[in-house]
Amino acid sequence: MIKLSVLILARNEENNIEECINSVNFASEIIVIDDNSTDRTKQLAEAKGARVINRAMNGDWGSQQTFAIEQAKEEWIFFIDCDERVTPELALEIQAKVEENKQIAYEVRRINHFMKRKVTHGVLRPDYVCRLMPKKGSRVEGFVHPAIIHPYDMEKLKHDMIHYTYSSWDHYYNKIIPYSKLSADKFEKNNKSVSFLGSVVFRPFWAFLKMYIIHGGILDGKLGFALSANHYAYTLFKYT
Repeated sequence: MIKLSVLILARNEENNIEECINSVNFASEIIVIDDNSTDRTKQLAEAKGARVINRAMNGDWGSQQTFAIEQAKEEWIFFIDCDERVTPELALEIQAKVEENKQIAYEVRRINHFMKRKVTHGVLRPDYVCRLMPKKGSRVEGFVHPAIIHPYDMEKLKHDMIHYTYSSWDHYYNKIIPYSKLSADKFEKNNKSVSFLGSVVFRPFWAFLKMYIIHGGILDGKLGFALSANHYAYTLFKYT
């Protein structure tokens, strides 16, 4: 095992938590910050050797992730979501970077899946996320789509992480409304102006066009169209 604190935020993730923890079992410490789960998330995580701390998120992802950082005992931290998996190749690369101990933060490319199907274009095209970094000086800001703040130079890791974004259409739709509301709340908090013609009429159309044509959602067939159309709806909900 390497001296690394893996940080996981969870709420009612009994279907994911075991496989997630299994994929990072090379780390010396795994911490699960549990947002008042009502299923077996806590018991399953503890059975896998994780340290579980209960803390209400109250919609504030940045505060929850910063709290997680503060609980870490090791000098290096790695964030992973319950629906993500570290591949064996990525695990070896993470171990090597931690052992090198260069003061650098690393981004990981996620290969996104929808209902177990890999999506390569459009809304769920592969994306890079900052996940591996020294603990010192690191924090997270933002209610929705939070940003990891750190003082380090950035590099990209070579190997990918698997991301099982949504297990069903119900799962997907149950997140659209809360996410759009959190985005709207963020706009209001930052005093950003919203116009009917520019924001409510034009922006959703542009969001669809960008995902379906520019980012190649059309290449993913029916699924690509459906995801792009739902991105139109998400954008419409947010600005409305």
